[in-house]
Amino acid sequence: MTDTITNRCEAKGLRMTGQRRTIASVLEDCDDHPDVEELYNRASALDANISIATVYRTVKLFEEADILEKHEFGDGRARYEDAEREHHDHLIDMNSGAVIEFVDPEIEALQEKIAQKLGYTIKGHRLELYGVPIKKS
Repeated sequence: MTDTITNRCEAKGLRMTGQRRTIASVLEDCDDHPDVEELYNRASALDANISIATVYRTVKLFEEADILEKHEFGDGRARYEDAEREHHDHLIDMNSGAVIEFVDPEIEALQEKIAQKLGYTIKGHRLELYGVPIKKS
């Protein structure tokens, strides 16, 4: 990632209020995939005047500006991460809801091979695997 969320918002001409800057800062510090409620909890700990409605509006604005990427992992909660993070795929633990990021060169190569076989060049993709832990005996 070459720049901060705040800098990219400003470069796109978004008006950055103090509360939006706080939310952007919280997002910049994330190493997980928070939903709006979790973002609200983190942001309101820094600024008690931030409402959950402000977080919803800000997340929507950032998503529409391609600053954030929205994920829906089947648990009824939209989760967010920086759209300019390094490419990775996701494994979702269906028991706990944990989201595990991974990169696998074999999967990446296979996707390229399939696209070429079908006459395409991949410009982007999203891979989400859903699973449950293997019980150890």
